Amino acid sequence: MGQKANPIGNRLGIIRGWESNWYGSKKDFAVKLIEDNKIRTYLNARINKGGISKIVIERTLGKLIVTIHTSKPGIIIGKGGGEVDRIKEELKKLTGKEDVQINILEIRRPELDAMIVADTIARQIENRINYKRAIKMSIASALRMGAEGIKVKVSGRLGGAEIARSEEIKQGRVPLHTFRMDIDYANVFALTVYGKIGIKVWICKGEVLAKRDLNPNFVGGKSDVSDRRDHRSEGDHRPRRDDRRGGGDRRGGGRGDRRG
Repeated sequence: MGQKANPIGNRLGIIRGWESNWYGSKKDFAVKLIEDNKIRTYLNARINKGGISKIVIERTLGKLIVTIHTSKPGIIIGKGGGEVDRIKEELKKLTGKEDVQINILEIRRPELDAMIVADTIARQIENRINYKRAIKMSIASALRMGAEGIKVKVSGRLGGAEIARSEEIKQGRVPLHTFRMDIDYANVFALTVYGKIGIKVWICKGEVLAKRDLNPNFVGGKSDVSDRRDHRSEGDHRPRRDDRRGGGDRRGGGRGDRRG
């Protein structure tokens, strides 16, 4: 099941929250659902270079609240907030609602966000950068920032080959069957001159043992993986590799000193 279901949908209600928060009756549920899809499609096309990770939509008493999670808030806000005001007016025309609020949340570690990583790889492939190099750079960045594991799969006419194929590169652990594992997932297309190339990214950010706030705008806990590059537990006093001397350092004396 872990290999077939979407890792985000699989964890809804356990360690992840819904990206659309509202109640709809039988009459208006379909209308609101289609409107959410229109808003997301429009914003992703309107701000295609804004580093958008996800768009959270909330509805309360006739008020529409759109929260944009992005790694480049300056592009969306614009000079003196002029750009975000224009987007707000455009959303009012699109939805026909007068009370529209836009919130912008900055993603401080874009290397750990699957959507941004997949989008970065797609843009590099579109710019004719070797796909293996682009993937390996993204994997190295994610592991450097503290991810426990990352898996990237690309499919299509890789490198402009005549026959389409799939390649997968994985480092670390990505246990898809463990529901308490915080795994981020994204699926993006790269539009090249020789056809579409599909990119899938799975990033494992660690295990969630405590109860988590399911609000999709919640930032904290295990989702912000702490930098564990040089952190050891208090009881771990083992020397680092560069502190080990003696047997491996034969500059002063080696086998020649044992002769007599």
